[in-house]
Amino acid sequence: MSTTPSTATSGSKGMFWAGVVVSVLPALVLLGSAIAKFVIAPDEAMLAQIGWDSKKLMILGVVELICVVFYLIPRTAVLGAILITGYMGGAIATHVRVGDPFIAQALIGVLTWLGLFLRDARVRQLIPLRA
Repeated sequence: MSTTPSTATSGSKGMFWAGVVVSVLPALVLLGSAIAKFVIAPDEAMLAQIGWDSKKLMILGVVELICVVFYLIPRTAVLGAILITGYMGGAIATHVRVGDPFIAQALIGVLTWLGLFLRDARVRQLIPLRA
């Protein structure tokens, strides 16, 4: 995340710091999920229900870590947000396919973009919200 708010291109320090706080939330969730994939024994029954093999968890954990790293580096934050959106889209599709709730995955995607919108004036220029 940027160390200085870019208030020169519309925005305030408060908006920037709110964006930092909001951005940390999905990053922490994905980081925790990735770490869990590395250290917690998989629930084979749950994995079978959603159609995943436990051998694939390591790959998913690495993908999550890559997404978070890209998202937290200011120069690659937009790419990170795009990658997180794609990852969450796959998670949502998996949950829909088996009939599980998917609100948490959708919320992670929304918070990812909201945090980026608040902390990055370039994104606000690309997606101008009008009153």
